[in-house]
Amino acid sequence: MEKRNNHEVFLSQVSLNEDFLQIFDFVPDVAFYLKDKKSRFMFINQKGSEVCGQANPLDVIGKTDHDFFDKSKADKYRKDDLTVFEKGEKILGRMEAAANQVGSERLIMTDKIPIRNKSGKIIGLAGLGRQVDQFKNETGSVDLFTKTVEYIQQNFQRKITVIKLAKMSAMSLSQFERRFRGAFGVSVGKYVTQLRISGSIKLLIKPDLSIAEVAHSSGFYDQAHYCRAFKSTMKVTPSAYRKTFLPKLDSPEKS
Repeated sequence: MEKRNNHEVFLSQVSLNEDFLQIFDFVPDVAFYLKDKKSRFMFINQKGSEVCGQANPLDVIGKTDHDFFDKSKADKYRKDDLTVFEKGEKILGRMEAAANQVGSERLIMTDKIPIRNKSGKIIGLAGLGRQVDQFKNETGSVDLFTKTVEYIQQNFQRKITVIKLAKMSAMSLSQFERRFRGAFGVSVGKYVTQLRISGSIKLLIKPDLSIAEVAHSSGFYDQAHYCRAFKSTMKVTPSAYRKTFLPKLDSPEKS
């Protein structure tokens, strides 16, 4: 009883200010964030900011997932948020595809819990996203998608066929597509495109590469296809994104 009282007294004295929250910047490969009930980011660590495609966490504050991700994915995130806000339910250990990152390696495990004020009213949520190396099925054994996702991660710059992926997973084409969408929430094609967009971001900061060269090196058929996919995902064109990180880049892009 005394231990419990000491615990409660201590926690009541803790101030969860921004200095305290900065501890999450020292946890590698973990995205941490706080949202209000409108799903606006009220705090996000450096890793979370990078997932949103922003170098500075301050550029994420006050915005929502719809400002950084494609509509279908952002809508899904908002739906999950509402489950936490309206029902007070926790979302724990959900496996899903990384938002916009090749570097997040394989899969992301997501957790979301409600944040309550002192009167017990839900005022927002706290979320974590961390990379995992394996996807496990209901029995707890390593699932068939582990090698498949690893192959996609290593070969997204090349032509990838769903038929080959299905064979790697020892499934029929229809079974593979259905199970993949069920596990990751997106189609195989959409997942590959997201990885290619993410991979291209690392190349955009190299001023010696043209947009066309970035597109080709990232696995896109041509520059036009790349620009359409990039803008759909990132809400800005590749050129505009490049300028935000290379403001002093005055030389014209190579054709």
